[in-house]
Amino acid sequence: MFSKSCQYGIRAVLFLAVYSSAEKRLGVTEIANKLEIPKHFLAKILQQLAKENLISSSRGPSGGFYLNKKNRKSNLKDIIEAIDGSQIFTDCILGLKECSSEKPCPLHFQAFGIKEGLNYQFEHQTIGEMAEKIVRTNLSI
Repeated sequence: MFSKSCQYGIRAVLFLAVYSSAEKRLGVTEIANKLEIPKHFLAKILQQLAKENLISSSRGPSGGFYLNKKNRKSNLKDIIEAIDGSQIFTDCILGLKECSSEKPCPLHFQAFGIKEGLNYQFEHQTIGEMAEKIVRTNLSI
């Protein structure tokens, strides 16, 4: 459903939400190793998310990536749109150019409900709330 970049971005942000803070910044190498993601690929994704102000970063010997209070109030939809764009919520699930309510593809109405439900969930849960659920359920990222 999401690109590999987007999947990695979501996992990295949730990892930062659980394990980082302004006082405990994490480097790309550490995050990449823990999540088993190629380091250089992850570095580009994290830079993109930092540029969009969805994660925070600082340079220097004690630098790294982390989430501040504002970052924790972002949601998964923000991350998805920053990496993959918003078309996942609007484009035809079969990739047809003319799919709409007036000219629906064979899966238009079924996919519409699913996409709307996902859109709602991604938009109405903050990264901080998701991190709390991950910690509470002892889920591996």
